[in-house]
Amino acid sequence: MAVTAPAAAGVFRDRYPIFDRAIYLNSCSLGALSVRARARVDEYLDLWQAMGASAWYEIWWAALADLRARYGRLIGAAPGAVALHAHISSALTSVAESLDYSRRNRVVVTELDFPTIAYQWMVKAPRAVEVVVLKSPDGVRVPLEAFEAAIDARTALVATSHVFFATGAIQDAAAIARLAHRRGALCLIDGYQGAGQLPVDVTAMEADFYCAGGLKWLMGGSGIAFLYAAPHLTPDLFPQATGWFAHRDQFNFDTHHFVPHDDARRFELGTPAVASVYAQLGGLEALEELGPAEARRITSGLVEDLLETARGAGITPKVAPTPAERSGIVMLPSADPKADVSRLADAGFIADARPGHVRVSPWFYNVPDDHRALIPLLARG
Repeated sequence: MAVTAPAAAGVFRDRYPIFDRAIYLNSCSLGALSVRARARVDEYLDLWQAMGASAWYEIWWAALADLRARYGRLIGAAPGAVALHAHISSALTSVAESLDYSRRNRVVVTELDFPTIAYQWMVKAPRAVEVVVLKSPDGVRVPLEAFEAAIDARTALVATSHVFFATGAIQDAAAIARLAHRRGALCLIDGYQGAGQLPVDVTAMEADFYCAGGLKWLMGGSGIAFLYAAPHLTPDLFPQATGWFAHRDQFNFDTHHFVPHDDARRFELGTPAVASVYAQLGGLEALEELGPAEARRITSGLVEDLLETARGAGITPKVAPTPAERSGIVMLPSADPKADVSRLADAGFIADARPGHVRVSPWFYNVPDDHRALIPLLARG
């Protein structure tokens, strides 16, 4: 049997037209548009123009099923375990409005998670839900011991990140899930910075819920996300925030009875944005050709070279201490991040600003020369 050689950095770079005009190092904010994703959106527009609403029943309905299935394969989920959403906020709402807080009302989050996670439960009456925000001793990670100390018999849910958006540190999601389950709590993992960038197996992870979306490492743009719900939980969960896509027989248009889907579609809300669905299908096609494991291998090499280059220029990146804990998100200290990002843009580099840092996020379509050219400009101030 032939052995496929490992891909090199910069693989398929010619399929991402943004590199014709700039050095793109901001996949953590928005994955670069591929020619495949653009072609898929053009396909959607052509169908809309040619068929109008007929495209729903003849083609688009199947596209939704295809996307659910492909998301599922990406994260190792069983068939029927994925629901489509417009964004992580609505996915979190479906989960938050499914839980019974009468006996367990504690939700554990961390200060390094994207704020949307904490906000979802903070807006509930304090007596209904107690939100515990775990601190980070080093500003980069949250130790497992902090989760273990916070999770108790009152805990309904632990909701935290697979990869922290502000530091790029990879959490041991499986260990966190085990800690939650040991105390009878559920575990939700926000994989918005994980899925696509890292290989994911939700079964091995033992996650009860896992959510992610197309905006970043799945290269599908905005307006599309997904929620995985463990199949053994689904029959007992009835979201109080819902929509017609959650109805088992939605085209009966029955205003007298609501019967949810038997599978994860009971967590869906309204009509998906089909243009976003098509863009995501194109983004997944590009990722599937390489595979998350190979994308991870390439990106890890780029990150380690970036860190060595930065340190050689006198810059001390804010990252996790070991390569295994580091993702394709690198925080470079800056006294004026917005000014630095603007200055880099003038020189043809696209990065992003975060408080106290310029955030650089190489991906498989980057090459070492990208960050090796950026670092001296940043170091010069």
